[in-house]
Amino acid sequence: MEWTCRLIDLAAYTVETVEVQALAFGLTDDEMSVRRRIVQRHAQFAGVRALGAFSPEGHLVGFGYGYPNIKDQWWSMVIEPYLARTGHADWLDDAFVVGELHVLPAWQGHGVGRTLLSLLCQGQDRTRILLSAVDEDTPARRLYYGVGFVDLAVPVLFPGNVRPYCVMGAELPLLVE
Repeated sequence: MEWTCRLIDLAAYTVETVEVQALAFGLTDDEMSVRRRIVQRHAQFAGVRALGAFSPEGHLVGFGYGYPNIKDQWWSMVIEPYLARTGHADWLDDAFVVGELHVLPAWQGHGVGRTLLSLLCQGQDRTRILLSAVDEDTPARRLYYGVGFVDLAVPVLFPGNVRPYCVMGAELPLLVE
């Protein structure tokens, strides 16, 4: 499958990115509404970097974005106690956070996610990368392990979500670079 990857304005692509996320992750309409607000907020973070993967017809088939970790941001505050319990609280220092990375199911397995992740991390002035993933054996988890991520805290429970997550981290540069 052919596709191209380029930087995108995250705020301008909020609707499209959440639609991809909904199909890749199985979100309800209510969850999509919440996610749109989250993406809009993240789009305003200093240092945010967003990439989109596009089909030859110009349709968004995958996206990823991240930003330098912000210790007083909701995500960091939720995961900090979990990381502290496992002796990994220092990972919140000097880290780049992958906020979201999703690829439409029909486009998975074609290198889209790996390319998005690699490009997000290229040229970072941080030494580490952090993300959270559903704590299940998924293609995403296998991708992360394959490029050097390790589990830092498991299980992590986010408020309002019953699914357990895993906080994963990798030293930069990733193994794909």
